[in-house]
Amino acid sequence: MEQMPQKNFASYFLLGLLIVSSFLIGSLYTRVRVLEKNLPGQSISGQVAGVRVQADAGEKALPTVVPTIGLELNDNIKPAKDDHINGNTNARILLFEYSDMECPYCKKFHPIAQQVVDSYNGKVAWVYRHFPLSFHANAQKEAEASECANELGGNTAFWKYINTLFARTSSGGEGFPLTDLVPLAGEIGLNEAKFKKCLDSDKYAERVKNDIQTGRDAGISGTPGNILFDTKTGKSKSLPGAYPFEEFKKVIDEIIKVS
Repeated sequence: MEQMPQKNFASYFLLGLLIVSSFLIGSLYTRVRVLEKNLPGQSISGQVAGVRVQADAGEKALPTVVPTIGLELNDNIKPAKDDHINGNTNARILLFEYSDMECPYCKKFHPIAQQVVDSYNGKVAWVYRHFPLSFHANAQKEAEASECANELGGNTAFWKYINTLFARTSSGGEGFPLTDLVPLAGEIGLNEAKFKKCLDSDKYAERVKNDIQTGRDAGISGTPGNILFDTKTGKSKSLPGAYPFEEFKKVIDEIIKVS
């Protein structure tokens, strides 16, 4: 049996090590570049240092980079007569949230938005708009259900309905059963028969789609899509993702201070 000369074997072995090392370095560099490009609020999947970064395309994870304060004019974001408003309807600053009731980050953000409203004594109001993501099977119908609640019980019923739904859903697409939409209406004091008739008619499907389109026009690509709007200047600031209260406070305080 012929054997490879020892010198040649060592040469081939070193060459193999060089090739493997080059591949590993290249893979690491590519991974770093991908992570650099996918800043907070964009959609990436996988694990970074054992931490879940992003589960579903279109959902906004908890950001780690605070945006700069600068405001800009955005003609595609403005109040509408049929908006659902939590707080003072004449508030100086409006927090527009484009949301999906099956989005786990929207569930996380829901109490944060309420905290923002409660902390500013009428200076900030929360405007809820629909942005159900296509891969969340129940989200579209849940959005329509909230509109039926609004039809039967007004703005108060709308907020009771979505607050309860967000509290109960486990998120992820089917976290709140569609079979529970009508009973939930009854729980908050609405007529279940009328609610069911409204929901079965699909009469608010277009309303929800219109919210989605206004969101896209305003630059929203995922949920929660948040925009702070200064009614005094008409300027706005986008904060996509479930930012903590402290970061919203920084931006809001700066808006009030400089304008």
